Amino acid sequence: MSRFLFLVVAIFFVVMNVLLWRAEIAGRNKIGSPVPVQTVWQKILTAPDVSSLEIRHRDKKIGFCRWIPTVGERVSDNDPGLLPAGDPLEGMVKEPIGFEIDLSGNIALDEQTRLRFSFDLNLSTNQAWQQFVVQLNIRPMQWELRSIASEETVHFISDEAGRRQERMFKFRDLRNPQKILGSIAGPLVPSLLGMMGLPMDLSQIQTEAARLKWEARNDWLTMGNARIRVYRLTLKFLEHYEIGVLVSRVGEILRVELPEDVVLLNEALISF
Repeated sequence: MSRFLFLVVAIFFVVMNVLLWRAEIAGRNKIGSPVPVQTVWQKILTAPDVSSLEIRHRDKKIGFCRWIPTVGERVSDNDPGLLPAGDPLEGMVKEPIGFEIDLSGNIALDEQTRLRFSFDLNLSTNQAWQQFVVQLNIRPMQWELRSIASEETVHFISDEAGRRQERMFKFRDLRNPQKILGSIAGPLVPSLLGMMGLPMDLSQIQTEAARLKWEARNDWLTMGNARIRVYRLTLKFLEHYEIGVLVSRVGEILRVELPEDVVLLNEALISF
């Protein structure tokens, strides 16, 4: 009986080690199993940490940005508010009322010119957008784009060396993006975008938007001699471009791969 028990334990030990080897070693170079995109996105919105990212172009630092997720929590019936995702009340959000994403940073366009940007997005509990604000600043010029979904309008504000202009567009006006871009930046911009292959007709935009589809999979990220499990989000668009995002298991953004060799790298990974 003792020999039989020893044999059973030995077989169990061997089988478990083989399975572990297959999971950890044999699958190192293979992309993991699919994951629901909604699962990864929910982790990003409720991540416990801010993602501080260095912006690189062809491995040269050109800027820096911070991705800050915030969870809105109803503190009381009369006092709803936004609570930073990394500092929830008593360790958890009891009644979320929405989400907010704050992205801000700067990029060096050349040795003397730096673009500062910020993007604020508010989402409902079902992750439908409620309002957004985009701000761009190249001294002495500033541009701002803001919209509230319930008002069905988009406001564009520009301040170029003290000359302030403000335009308001209805959602129905967005059916002709070429006309809007022409009124804001002149005829040159729509022509350049058309030369780049970007759609300038509403039907084309709707067709391209329908083709956009994020995919999420389990993956590995190597950090020195260690490897950690991550999620990989991938988006292909316009047939020639691809965006890749590596997300930690708790929702922190670790690496973003953009076209034209632009990479956003979490500051925790810079030394690796």
